[in-house]
Amino acid sequence: MESAIGVLVSQFKAYAGSDGSSDTLSRDEFHRLVKSQLPNFVTNAGDSTAIDQLMSSLDKNNDGEVSFLEFWQLIGHLASIHGGFSL
Repeated sequence: MESAIGVLVSQFKAYAGSDGSSDTLSRDEFHRLVKSQLPNFVTNAGDSTAIDQLMSSLDKNNDGEVSFLEFWQLIGHLASIHGGFSL
């Protein structure tokens, strides 16, 4: 599990750091991450409108960016679905 967490953190920082801060994902960074890293786990990963709606649902503080904690909520949700756990 430790290596899986390490991969999630490093991938988040790699995508987040492309536009500046490695602490948050901008809209473009979030789109690139979802399309390249989660195409089989996120429904309509190729649809910009769907990704915008997903980002909006994650962006709890409405700052137009996704923090790591907000991103972690997505990962937990996707892992629960993938594992067959009830939500």
